Amino acid sequence: MPPRNKRHAKAGKSKKKPLLWTLAIILLLIIGFIVYYFSAIYNQLDSMQKEGENSPFQNVETVDVNTPDPPKWEGTEPVNILLMGVDARGVKKGEVPRSDTMLVASLDPVKKKIHVFSILRDTYVSIPDHGKDRINTAITHGPNTAMQTVSDLLGIPIQYYVYTDFQGFIKLVDAVGGIDYDVEKDMLYKTIADGPEYDIDLKKGFQHLDGNMALQYVRFRHDATSDFTRTERQRGFLSAVADKVKSTTSLIKLPSILGEVTPYIDTNLSVNDMWKLANVGYSSTMSGSAQIPPMDLLVEEKTSGGSAVIGVSSEDKLQQFVQDTLSDPVPSASPEASAGSSANDTTGAN
Repeated sequence: MPPRNKRHAKAGKSKKKPLLWTLAIILLLIIGFIVYYFSAIYNQLDSMQKEGENSPFQNVETVDVNTPDPPKWEGTEPVNILLMGVDARGVKKGEVPRSDTMLVASLDPVKKKIHVFSILRDTYVSIPDHGKDRINTAITHGPNTAMQTVSDLLGIPIQYYVYTDFQGFIKLVDAVGGIDYDVEKDMLYKTIADGPEYDIDLKKGFQHLDGNMALQYVRFRHDATSDFTRTERQRGFLSAVADKVKSTTSLIKLPSILGEVTPYIDTNLSVNDMWKLANVGYSSTMSGSAQIPPMDLLVEEKTSGGSAVIGVSSEDKLQQFVQDTLSDPVPSASPEASAGSSANDTTGAN
């Protein structure tokens, strides 16, 4: 009969083995989850760059023929991304619709600051190799042309673009579980000509907005100052969406969120660029936002066709305004801009 202390030693070893196996299995499961998580993210990010038949610009014959590639981002200097949202409802397959929404997100990896500029879509500008037109038509000539046009207007390099259909916006909001948001007033727009899918019917007050309701909110533009207050509304709502995406719950769901929105996105960002930008964006704070052109530099013009467009009284002053905004942590709005932003009206339209 073995001594008592030897029997206890054997019993102790036998108890340790199941514990070690359990820890090993848990560790393998964790490693497996991490590999799956990042592989899923990588695959979704990689598929955002569309080529060939999958590209929304495949049928644009003059796409970026004479427009140089955008400057490269080295990862330490500020980076500027052109975000374009289009409404492709009713557009024939292969056609590139005008951009309904144009924003530039400027990220400074050193200062850890983010600024957002929203560009009024009727701004009348020179489009490289295509004469003067509304800035929202630039994308119909290709993404490089759109980036160069915006770069010339703002006086800053535009390294990247992200192009999405409004359906992608709906999918994104739904994928993060909707957004709790304060709708500042009743918003109503109905028309037989456009069809029910263009209706807007929102009530004033703090409420939960799903994707469809959120799209109604950011599309509403028949305030007293029309597109001016709409762009302000869009900047505020996109900030709320960004905060929701950065939340712990949304980060866990990131692969499924990307899976929902990727089919509706095209970009020139590589996966490596996205990883770097994600790191910068996650550690940065929103420092300010502004409308382009600012109210005190607006000039109403008419095109040769007689339609009203928005002109700029001084391109030099506009570019200085952009630089001042980027250097000011909390940019102050001009009195005219503040007055325009506070205008209220209870009727609305697409």
